Amino acid sequence: MTTTIRRSLLLPLAALAILANVGVVQASTLSDTFPTQSLGNRGSNVRAIQGLLRAHGSAIKVDGIFATGTKDAVKSFQQRHGLTVDGVVKAATWNALVVPLKTGATGEGVLALQRLLNEKRGAKLELTGGFGTGTRAAVESFQRHYGMTVWGSVGPVTWRRLIAHFEYPVWSDRLCDYSVGNGTANWGTGAAIGQLEAAAARIVKLGHGKVSLGDISYQHGGDIPGHQTHEQGLDVDIRPMRDAENQCTWGTNWRYTSYDRAATRDLVKAIRATAPGHIKVIYFNDPVLIDEGLTTWYTGHDDHVHVRYCELTHPLKTYDC
Repeated sequence: MTTTIRRSLLLPLAALAILANVGVVQASTLSDTFPTQSLGNRGSNVRAIQGLLRAHGSAIKVDGIFATGTKDAVKSFQQRHGLTVDGVVKAATWNALVVPLKTGATGEGVLALQRLLNEKRGAKLELTGGFGTGTRAAVESFQRHYGMTVWGSVGPVTWRRLIAHFEYPVWSDRLCDYSVGNGTANWGTGAAIGQLEAAAARIVKLGHGKVSLGDISYQHGGDIPGHQTHEQGLDVDIRPMRDAENQCTWGTNWRYTSYDRAATRDLVKAIRATAPGHIKVIYFNDPVLIDEGLTTWYTGHDDHVHVRYCELTHPLKTYDC
């Protein structure tokens, strides 16, 4: 959420650029825990689960949607491996799913790795299912980026850190970016980005125009000027919709004549529908939407919608569903 005083005004632009565009960083500053994924999640980490299930013999489709079919496949996998059978992918299930990979490996595990490298690191790998020189180079680049020993092979630690790494949105016919001066602060968890993209697709289909994203998090988390939160890749600022459908160019406020309440209502409903069970709270001060039970009042949220996604189990209670 955004505070009433923008602390970004207190930092020089050069400092903001350094914070937003870090290269190799210390591993201690990065997320290093598997994200819990469960029924209702979407995105790259769900595709990783589905791909790894296929590597273990499942015939599940890789569609990035954690629906009942994925839950059932996870439960079957857990039962075979002596794990708690709940259909929820926590650390123990992730550790059993990931497979060691190195040059020359082939199959569904390599495909899952290649998809993740493309989605998390923009590797632009062809999805061949073969661990060749291009895949090895992308793995080495990630390990170097993370400050790890550069082996070029993929073991449990590299899998964990790649899965935990934040993801940048694809600016497209669905999503656009608006800036409040914090640079590339649009990095979110795989689930947050996947769920946003799905919601934006619904809004575009309804004819309301693109969804305009503000800050989510920096690539490796950490404090963002002007925010009390936005460090876990799960808090998302979004502009309300405008009558002219030009929210990519201009902001608005629920009090302004340019504000489109009906379209913003559709936006909030789409966000909730594409992340069932994974919305902690949505802050936005339109009293009509508050009365409808769609949003919650919080100071400073007249001109943007703040979505807080959550995980079924998260180290911080604020993001625990």
